[in-house]
Amino acid sequence: MDATFPADPRATETFEKVFGCAPQWGARVPGRVNVIGEHIDYNDGTVLPAAINRYLTVLAAPSEGSDELLVKSDLFPEGARLNLADIPSAQDLEPRWMRYVLGVVAGYQRLGVYVPGMQVWVESTIPVGSGLSSSAALEVAFATLFESASGKSLAPKQKALLCQRAEQEFAGVPCGIMDQFACVLSQKDHFLDIDCRTLEVAHIPFSDPDVTLLIANTGVSHDLATSEYAKRKRDCELALRRLGRTSWRAVTADILASASGLLEESLYRRARHVVTEIERAQTAVDAVRERSWEELGELMDASHQSLAEDYEVSCAELDHMVATGREIGLAGGVYGGRMTGGGFGGSTVWLIRTEAAETIMNRMDEGFEKRTGHVAELFVTRPMRGAQTLTFPETTAS
Repeated sequence: MDATFPADPRATETFEKVFGCAPQWGARVPGRVNVIGEHIDYNDGTVLPAAINRYLTVLAAPSEGSDELLVKSDLFPEGARLNLADIPSAQDLEPRWMRYVLGVVAGYQRLGVYVPGMQVWVESTIPVGSGLSSSAALEVAFATLFESASGKSLAPKQKALLCQRAEQEFAGVPCGIMDQFACVLSQKDHFLDIDCRTLEVAHIPFSDPDVTLLIANTGVSHDLATSEYAKRKRDCELALRRLGRTSWRAVTADILASASGLLEESLYRRARHVVTEIERAQTAVDAVRERSWEELGELMDASHQSLAEDYEVSCAELDHMVATGREIGLAGGVYGGRMTGGGFGGSTVWLIRTEAAETIMNRMDEGFEKRTGHVAELFVTRPMRGAQTLTFPETTAS
C-alpha cells in the first residue's frame, strides 16, 4: 500500500473551482533521476535511480451517472475525455498524452478492476521533456488513483509492470522497467538498485548530508529521442544474437573483445557501452555503500563519455553542460556528472558537495548560457519516496 500525504490546499481549491465539487481521491508521484546505468534497463543490466523532489499530482471526484473520464490541466489546455465503456484504440486517441492514461485504464480492466467515471485534475512540477520521467509519473499517478477509486490495490511491482506495459503498448515507447519501478518503489534518502533481469530491488542508503544530487535541465528536447531509442534497442538485440548469448549479463569485456569480428563497428560500440555500463552500475552500488564519492563521480563521468561516444545518445547541449560542470571540478565541489534519461536533450545529473551547491548552480548556469545561449533549470534534490495516496482534511485524522 502506498504511503499517504496530505493534499495541497491550493490544489484542492483549484479542483473545486474547475469542477464545482471537492476531490475525493488523489495521488502524487515523483519524477526520477538515474544516477548511473543508462540504456541498460532493457538490456538486463542494473540501474541506480532515485525519486526526486518534483511531482505530478492528480485529484479526482466521481462523475455521477457517467462512464467518462474527464481530465483537465493547466499542462494540457485542450483537456481530454475518455469513454470507459467504449475504449478506443490507442492510434485513434487524441491528444497523444492520453494514450499513457488509456494504457493504464486498459491494464486495470484486463485485471477485472472496475474503473468508475471521474473528473480529474492534473498538475506537475516535473519538467516535460527533461528526461526525468514525467510520463512514468503520469502512468503511476493514474494507477494509484484507480486503486483508490476501485478499492483494489496492486502489489507495488505489479503496478509498476502494468504501467510499463501501458507505455509500451499504448504510447509505443519500448521502455525498460526503471522509470516505473523508481516512481513506485523509491524510498526517502535511498537510491533504488534495480536488477532489470530478475526485477529484484535493494534500497541503498544515501544519507550523507555533505553530498547531494544536482539536476541541470538543458531545456532542450530533440525529435530524435523516440526513434533513436527504439533503434538502439534493436541494435542491442542484434548484437546479442550475433554474440550467441541470451543475456548481456553473460557478456564480459573479454568475451566482447574476442568476438569483435562478429560485429560491425557501430554494433560493437553499442555493445561496449552496454557491457561497460553494467559494470559501472554494479561498481557504483559499492561506492555508495562505502561513501566513496570521488569514485562514484568518476564512474558518472565515464558513463557520460560512453553514452556520448559509444552509444551516441548525447547531444551538443548535454555535452556543453557536462563540460561546464567538469570545468568546476572537484576543487569547486563537483565530484562528477553525466547525461541522464534517454538522451538527445533533457537533463544531466551531478554528485556535488552540499555546501557548494549555490555557487555550483550559479557557475553552471552562467557557463551553459555562455556556451549555448540557452537558460538551464537547475535544482538540488535528495532521494524521495515514491507514489503516495493523498488524504484530504476530513480524512486526515482517520
